[in-house]
Amino acid sequence: MEAVEVSSRSVLVTGAYGLLGGWLTAALVARGARVCVVRRDDQTGSALVLTGLEASVDVVHGDIVTEGLIERALAEYEVDTVFHLAAQTIVPTANRSPISTFETNIRGTWTLLEACRHHGVERVVVASSDKAYGPHEDLPYREGHALQPVYPYDVSKAATDLIARSYWHTWALPVAVTRFANLYGGGDVNRSRLVPEAVTAALAGRAPVVRSDGSPERDFLYVEDAVAAYLSISEALGRGQGRGEAFNSGGGEPHRVLDVVRLICRLAGTDVEPDVRGAGTPAGELDRQWVDATKLRSLTGWEPTVGLEEGLRRTIDWYRAHPEAMG
Repeated sequence: MEAVEVSSRSVLVTGAYGLLGGWLTAALVARGARVCVVRRDDQTGSALVLTGLEASVDVVHGDIVTEGLIERALAEYEVDTVFHLAAQTIVPTANRSPISTFETNIRGTWTLLEACRHHGVERVVVASSDKAYGPHEDLPYREGHALQPVYPYDVSKAATDLIARSYWHTWALPVAVTRFANLYGGGDVNRSRLVPEAVTAALAGRAPVVRSDGSPERDFLYVEDAVAAYLSISEALGRGQGRGEAFNSGGGEPHRVLDVVRLICRLAGTDVEPDVRGAGTPAGELDRQWVDATKLRSLTGWEPTVGLEEGLRRTIDWYRAHPEAMG
């Protein structure tokens, strides 16, 4: 990952206790930025806690939807850069609890953006998702594709996407939106996700559960490559580029879910076979997703540097080094 100069900045990261947020926070701290994070729940399994990184950042306790919380954080820590990653990201949870998902993902976004507008924040990067595109026959997704989501999580991210970009076009808030592929890496404690569940199972010698028939295809992006993409977008905003725009980022090709799980089992050195429990694609999910990152590459020079096999090997090594994260 190329070095990015952030040492003079005061940065707010929401969602810092998640997979991407933890790695992004680590990269910012390593580069000398002053980092402020928002902590809603006591997530003892978070990588930010397990690695001791939390002691190196300022922690604001509360929920991003709480009136005045983000305003106070921006003012007290003199924040000039914001990475908004906080969201309810689990698709089955969104299907069970759409209201709380909409509350966090949609209201949380406009609450944060209003605070950024009032405080004149210099650059804001907001996490949307490739799932905001919804079903398309024409793949890979490109930024010009229509957003046509049909399921609650996907709808919440499309709303996040549209709201964020409206803040540039209406009030000139320097904001850009990310539509990234499935992220993976060490420190993901959401065991309902494919990679952490498969890695945890394989290392424990039990069969990883596949909720589909294994045929759905996904684009996978290693978390450190995602961090580099976020930093490159932030830098572009600082140059006056990319404002009000969306950017895709992915690993470059789709992979069958069953093939990924089998690769994890092989890299973990286990002879267990995946436990395929589904038929077709699970309810509320799409059968095939893949993004084209040409736009981001053309603007910033970013491209993924860690292939799927190497990324999974690094992920397995992380969990081996942090067995407490596996529960």
